[in-house]
Amino acid sequence: MYLACSYTDLRKGIDGVAAMVQQRFKPDPFTNTLFLLCGRRLDCIREFCRDRDGCILLYKL
Repeated sequence: MYLACSYTDLRKGIDGVAAMVQQRFKPDPFTNTLFLLCGRRLDCIREFCRDRDGCILLYKL
C-alpha cells in the first residue's frame, strides 16, 4: 500500500490518476497495490487499486 502525503489533484478522472500514480510511484503493474490519495481538504479520499484485470477508483467523502 502507498500513501501520497502531499497534495494530490483529485479533479482528474481514472486515467489522470492512473498516469499520476504510475509516474510518481512506478509500481509493478501486475501486483495488487492500493494507493490512498487526498486533496487539499482532508474530508475526501480517493483509493486507487490496480491488478492484472485493470484499475478501480473509489471516492470517499
